[in-house]
Amino acid sequence: MVFVDESGFSLLPAAVRTYAPRGQTPILRVPRKWDRLSVISAITPAGRLLTRTQTTGFNGATVVQFLQNLLRQIPGQLLVMWDGLPAHRSAAVKTFLKQGAAARLHLEPLPPCAPDLNPDEGIWRYVKHVELANVCCYDLAHLGRELRKAIARLRHKTDVIRACFRQAGLAL
Repeated sequence: MVFVDESGFSLLPAAVRTYAPRGQTPILRVPRKWDRLSVISAITPAGRLLTRTQTTGFNGATVVQFLQNLLRQIPGQLLVMWDGLPAHRSAAVKTFLKQGAAARLHLEPLPPCAPDLNPDEGIWRYVKHVELANVCCYDLAHLGRELRKAIARLRHKTDVIRACFRQAGLAL
């Protein structure tokens, strides 16, 4: 069983603690950038984390590339449970399944509006609120480096990954 999710990270200013004279709210002025990194990920009950990061959103073709990578990385039959991202239901994904991927790959949608049932949501909550909690990035390249380091640290914490399955109510 593999859970797949797409998460986005943006360069919007982070909330940080600052000092200012009493009664004066400190204001940090930073230019807003709408640059972002999109990440698609898969986790396994054994505690593996597989990801793909890019600077554009995911479409059917890039989702298919990620699924092909999953098939190369994980042997045997795969049950992929994922959210309702439109790219997951795209013609490219349906064609990929018809061309033979369905022999090893079964795709199952999670119920809509139920992020608490998706253990991969716990992964991204952990990355954003623990691994990247106090990280302020200067640009998209810096964000990419920090995200890669955070994911690398998390890959060694299989207990955290398995805990996300338990939090979602799934027995391992």
